[in-house]
Amino acid sequence: MTDWSKSDWRSKPRVQMPDYSDKAALAEVEARLAKYPPLVFAGEVRRLKSALADAAEGRAFLLQGGDCAESFAEFSADNIRDTFKVMLQMAMVLTYGAKVPVIKVGRMAGQFAKPRSAPTERRGDQELPSYRGDIINELDFTPEARIPDPKRMLQAYTQAAATLNLLRAFSTGGYADVHQVHSWTLGFTRGENAARYRDMAARISDTLDFMRAAGVDSSRAHTLQTVDFYTSHEALLLEYEEALCRIDSTTGLPVAGSGHLLWIGDRTRQPDGAHVEFLRGVQNPIGVKCGPSMTTEDLKILLSRLNPDNEPGRLALITRFGAGSVGEHLPRLIRTVREEGANVLWSCDPMHGNTIKSSSGFKTRPFDSVLREVREFFAIHKAEGTVPGGVHFEMTGQDVTECTGGVRAVTEEDLSARYHTACDPRLNASQSLELAFLVAEELSALREERAAEAV
Repeated sequence: MTDWSKSDWRSKPRVQMPDYSDKAALAEVEARLAKYPPLVFAGEVRRLKSALADAAEGRAFLLQGGDCAESFAEFSADNIRDTFKVMLQMAMVLTYGAKVPVIKVGRMAGQFAKPRSAPTERRGDQELPSYRGDIINELDFTPEARIPDPKRMLQAYTQAAATLNLLRAFSTGGYADVHQVHSWTLGFTRGENAARYRDMAARISDTLDFMRAAGVDSSRAHTLQTVDFYTSHEALLLEYEEALCRIDSTTGLPVAGSGHLLWIGDRTRQPDGAHVEFLRGVQNPIGVKCGPSMTTEDLKILLSRLNPDNEPGRLALITRFGAGSVGEHLPRLIRTVREEGANVLWSCDPMHGNTIKSSSGFKTRPFDSVLREVREFFAIHKAEGTVPGGVHFEMTGQDVTECTGGVRAVTEEDLSARYHTACDPRLNASQSLELAFLVAEELSALREERAAEAV
């Protein structure tokens, strides 16, 4: 792309980004990051883009999930392992339902910055700048903690590198063995309220037993012991993104080295804004969050700017409307994409449109609302004849109580017990796996309908 350089975004309108008071310190951090190795590599990015192209055509399915905002304080090998473990369980269940490969993409190793609904936060008589994620400032409600500090980018890079190192070890070192993953899933289905999921779990067990009897087991099949696992985050802090942008030695094209898949948030997708300007020039797969305010005209411009060559696997539209509102907004976006002849992957984010404040004062998301939006997403795509290609969840492997409902029936009164998120409420391990079973049912029904139509 000859009309783009990685610093062009600096001349565009910027939103949801901090103003650093110490410009010299910022320049020093950017210069140091620019010398650091990239966190991900061009070959991995190309492989993911190819897989996403398959998902857009129904030959694969995207599972994207992980933390609302990664924390410096909560960083540990156990937390990384537990989230990775739940994503493997979810992927196994989805693979069985869809009968296609599941692309596993974590909101990990880079999801440090968060857009906020207001620039400041008030508690009592004190008003301070909002917390914008650990890569920018601190959660503590003090004037000093809320000052944006560019040195925090260096800590974010170090943590991201360590996270990726562990994820790569888990992915290829035997931890992802398909038989072991299913044994974890069976623990969930033994719960007294999980009876409806036992049948599918039993059918998965039968399939694995057949494979073993036929001589296809993990000791002989390398593909049953390893997985491809990719990382993603919202590309919000563009100083960090620019510093880690690299030129692919194979193609001579720029690649964002901070993560495999980057997305633009619903608050930062202005067609003439800084975030769209930066991401239009990198070769990574790009996601765009589409909320109720997405207009037909803006979508047309974004399709053209972010994917001018209409490359398969390049662009994912991640819808987030809220339960009960999908039918009002998704069909017009689908028809716009169809009219433009655009190649896109449709993914459903049922989290962000379903956030409420509980009677106990905690921000939460009712599990039933999350599930309803997913079902509406599938129903609309069925009606329009388009492919529901993926799902996008905020979740954790920890036993938190942040979203209400699910088989373990988290109530509003339970929220205070283990409410650990720094920003938005996440599904816990049990709720995540339950949702995977329910999505698998939708995928299985869709597959059977298509098979019947083909006869």
